[in-house]
Amino acid sequence: MSQTARLMDGSALARSIVEQAAQRAAALTRQTGQAPCLATVLVGDDPASATYVRMKRARCEKAGIRSRHIALPAGTTTAELVATLTELSDDPTVHGILLQHPVGPHIDERAAFEAIAPEKDVDGVTFHSFATMSFGVDGFASCTPAGILRLLDHYDVELAGKHAVVVGRSAILGKPVGMLLLGRNATVTYCHSRTADLASITRQADVLIAAVGRPRLLTGEHIKPGAVVVDAGYNPGNVGDVDFDSASGRASLITPVPGGVGPMTIATLLTQTVDAAARQLKAA
Repeated sequence: MSQTARLMDGSALARSIVEQAAQRAAALTRQTGQAPCLATVLVGDDPASATYVRMKRARCEKAGIRSRHIALPAGTTTAELVATLTELSDDPTVHGILLQHPVGPHIDERAAFEAIAPEKDVDGVTFHSFATMSFGVDGFASCTPAGILRLLDHYDVELAGKHAVVVGRSAILGKPVGMLLLGRNATVTYCHSRTADLASITRQADVLIAAVGRPRLLTGEHIKPGAVVVDAGYNPGNVGDVDFDSASGRASLITPVPGGVGPMTIATLLTQTVDAAARQLKAA
């Protein structure tokens, strides 16, 4: 099938966003004498998680954001993790906190997230952040959903009045991206593992967000001709949740994997870290 869809280049847009964040971080450091600081917390030694953390720390350094890393053993208990996150929340030299997930089945992940102070929740994972994002008031959005919205805006995708279908309902991706789309006056349908006849619903989507974590689940047959397709999945082998070859023959715009949503997530994290530092340091 020949490709007709135009690519939404998240890598190029993310570079521009990170450059802006770096300029703001430098100005903030000059003004206050403190560089924005992001603390990353990793439980255990999962190779993929460790790679993600190293990548995020490297991007921080390039953007002039100080990175502080806390590596905890795999056997860390919920209480110990909560204590670490509470200590970071109380540390005035730390402006943003990122808990790399998943944290292991023996840990109450939600309890850990809720130990992060709302003003330092630059990954947008707490109840507070979800509520402020959903109500459209000042706070931090979940990074991947916020990155998706910024990418759609960059490519002039009209959302008001459009039917957006979100495949996936996770607390940090599916649910929040639906709320952001709703806030932009899209009509939103959530699909998930219990959805009957998935293709009949996804084919109604003007904007289709794949966020389910199943490689190549969505094919060209799931896509309405001319739809905008955002693949937020990332599976082993650099494979998304969308079968790119068949989908790109029907979509008008589509994100690649890699190089689409992933870079936008990190760019949003860095931007929100600088935002958090500015607020905490009471800088203009």
